[in-house]
Amino acid sequence: MNILRSFWNSPTGLKTTHFWGPAFNWGLPLSAAMDSKKPPDTISVNMTGVMCVFSVLSMRFAWMVRPQNLHLLVCHASNETLQLYQLSRWFRAQRDLEQNKHEANAE
Repeated sequence: MNILRSFWNSPTGLKTTHFWGPAFNWGLPLSAAMDSKKPPDTISVNMTGVMCVFSVLSMRFAWMVRPQNLHLLVCHASNETLQLYQLSRWFRAQRDLEQNKHEANAE
């Protein structure tokens, strides 16, 4: 019971945005993980790039704010990883498309 009371009253506990902000932000990496099953031609490279920048800035904020928000840091590190994976899928699909065009033109 003492552990719950100390978490409840901590500066990053259940009564603060340091807890609830990251809790709701987990929707971003979950969505990116679900999108990894979709075909790469449906990826918006502009939005994925914006999400990468957003996550990097949010990671910096989470590290610099006092008290440090490690929950938010981990959430956005996960999102950054998944968004970079989505970008790599898009670039590979574009490369394959270009290779197929060159092969078709060569015939």
